[in-house]
Amino acid sequence: MKNIKVIVATHKEYKMSNDELYLPMQVGAANSPDLGILKDSTKDNISKKNPYFCELTALYFAYKNLDYDYIGLCHYRRYFKGNKKVDKKDKFNSVLTLKEAQELLKNTDIILPKKRRYYIENLYDHYKHTMYIEPLDETRNIIKEKYSKYLEEFDKLKKRKSAHMFNMFIMKKNILDDYSKWLFDILFELESRMKNKKYDKFHSRFYGRISELLLDVYINTNKLKYTEIGFIDMENINWVKKGSSFLKAKFLNKKYDKSF
Repeated sequence: MKNIKVIVATHKEYKMSNDELYLPMQVGAANSPDLGILKDSTKDNISKKNPYFCELTALYFAYKNLDYDYIGLCHYRRYFKGNKKVDKKDKFNSVLTLKEAQELLKNTDIILPKKRRYYIENLYDHYKHTMYIEPLDETRNIIKEKYSKYLEEFDKLKKRKSAHMFNMFIMKKNILDDYSKWLFDILFELESRMKNKKYDKFHSRFYGRISELLLDVYINTNKLKYTEIGFIDMENINWVKKGSSFLKAKFLNKKYDKSF
């Protein structure tokens, strides 16, 4: 039996799965009222960076402080899907369970959500149209200088049209530790270089968004094998509004101003 915990990152009170696989964690707790659950602001932490690093403050906490065979990350409004058909009346009945995760991890060290596909443009262009591109370009400079073996895979962002998004994964702890060490070294250096750049509250969260693109760079460069499973959005997505915002970004140069 494998010892597995999947952190559920949340910044507010929200219904949680009662399956023992999950460990709810309040992110940004250093700046917020106590929700009465595990906080990312104790022990070795970067909780105060949550407005910029998003759910990565939970990953950092897990990397530095938690000791399980496998550690995962998901979100209060997005979970891995289990074997059951999605119950539209209560989606929590259909999330991945501990038993299902243990079964999957008999044959793999990493579980990822199915790739999100961007049919119209590559990952780099999609980021450029919807966000400010300077932080991503500076990330390339850092990788070239500090981790050059990853540069070839990073440059494939200008070709690839799919990626494992959302900062969702379950990894064997030693892999998570190595990935986190690499990721945060890049992001902290990026933070140092971007300190004089000013973005609004929404666009200041680019560290979390860039990390989504770096996950496959790490996995593919190191030729790590993984298993993909589905994921469930716990809240309905307005695809019309999302699609309209994308078209405005692509053709009218109007950056996103909120998450969907």
